[in-house]
Amino acid sequence: MRVEVFPDKKSLSQAAAKNAADILRKAIQNRGHARIIAATGAAQFDFLEALTQAPGVDWTKVEMFHLDEYIGLPATHPASFRKFLLDRLINKTAMRRYYLLDGDQDPQNVIAEVTAEIRKAPIDIAFVGIGENGHLAFNDPPADFETDEAYIVVELDEACRRQQMGEGWFKTLDDVPRRALSMTVKQVLKAEQIIAIVPEKRKADAVMKCFGGEITPMAPASILRTHKNTVVYLDKDSASLLKDDVLEQLSA
Repeated sequence: MRVEVFPDKKSLSQAAAKNAADILRKAIQNRGHARIIAATGAAQFDFLEALTQAPGVDWTKVEMFHLDEYIGLPATHPASFRKFLLDRLINKTAMRRYYLLDGDQDPQNVIAEVTAEIRKAPIDIAFVGIGENGHLAFNDPPADFETDEAYIVVELDEACRRQQMGEGWFKTLDDVPRRALSMTVKQVLKAEQIIAIVPEKRKADAVMKCFGGEITPMAPASILRTHKNTVVYLDKDSASLLKDDVLEQLSA
């Protein structure tokens, strides 16, 4: 894993998008297609905007898998991650093959269907974020580092649910669903390359715990340190609590 720090969210997002586009173009050139995992959330706004405008990416040859989704939330709800991906990625490109997690259907059926597809071939790149509680996908602490399943049903902790409310997706905490479908930690780590987009001061404590402390299920995204082809994109605010010696080591 390597960390890169940028002056602000916009420059962070542009650098991450440039790297992501390079990886997609190379995969398509080498194998005729690319397979990606896409994240959602406010941290992804600028990144996806830049990525969808990147030149030379043949999106008809890109296959996308969905990282996580609330259970019981309709796709028409503003907080729906299906809606997010349709609005900010799928409908802005010529992407034809994508597998969205339908939180309105029976969770086990959805898991079985998407698992069958994701296991057909390796994933070239996963785009992820890190939650204010350190979560990776919707794997809140203590995250399950051991399950070999591709997707699981998870109970969202209060810190995670408060983040969703704080980002403006829901009016009250009671409105935030308590359960979700989430890609597992092991499945995320199976991606050949991982790009983590982690801007803003509100993520600084999670960044410090995940990258300045132990690798532990209590700081789920700390597991990214075991993946050799991960790049974590921080801005000065999200990196502000990392000690200089730790940052220097992570940036090497």
